[in-house]
Amino acid sequence: MSQDALKQLGFTDKEIVVYTTLLEHNTLTPHEIAKLTGINRTTIYSTAKELTKKGILTEDLGNTTRRFIALPPKNLEIIFKKEQKKLEDKKLYTMRAIRELSIFTQESKYSVPKIVFVEEDGVLDHLYRQTPLWNKSIIDTNTEYWGYQDASFVKQYESWIDDYWAKESTSHNIILKLLSNEKAEQIKKKKYSNRHIRFWNKTNDFTATTWIMGDYVTMIVTNQRPHYLVEIHDKTLAHNMREVFKGLWEELFEE
Repeated sequence: MSQDALKQLGFTDKEIVVYTTLLEHNTLTPHEIAKLTGINRTTIYSTAKELTKKGILTEDLGNTTRRFIALPPKNLEIIFKKEQKKLEDKKLYTMRAIRELSIFTQESKYSVPKIVFVEEDGVLDHLYRQTPLWNKSIIDTNTEYWGYQDASFVKQYESWIDDYWAKESTSHNIILKLLSNEKAEQIKKKKYSNRHIRFWNKTNDFTATTWIMGDYVTMIVTNQRPHYLVEIHDKTLAHNMREVFKGLWEELFEE
């Protein structure tokens, strides 16, 4: 059984024989190992060198005669830790390669969605950080800011709403059209000329704010704790969701 386990760890047959022989006798000279195992002394030296690299064999330097000592089997953990370190390094290199190579796929005919998940303590920072990107995408696609706004979002992030319209210069030419319920406007008293929120009495079962901003679809859950945000950057998905909200708006309010 021990031989099979050692083979799975990458030990050769000769390494297994030399190591297990040393474990039985604690310390041996190369001549004694060769006599016990039938392996020639030249091979004993090269095998001992490999076992030393693996961290399970050492040489007794306190004797005039060369002797090898087997280290405890617990030292086999060193092999696992080395492999684990290699995997961690490989993961870092893989992630770096993905970032560096992604530039070559930007002109691809395939649209690859980019999905971001943000936990509650990062939602507000994400809102401020993404605002210029969302607005640029809205302007670049020559569209409007569509979606549904849950009343709980207005209550939790009213300061960001004020900053969006009053302080964010890229918002001046944005036209926002959101469905909501009357509670949302009761909470948010301030009026902004480009912000149009219409009340739809069939939205009581909506439990998340959903925005379509250019090529971005952002969903924010604020009616339960913890809050969280999911954002998808995908042109095709955003286009189709925008068409749904535009159709609803036209059917409900522009006939």
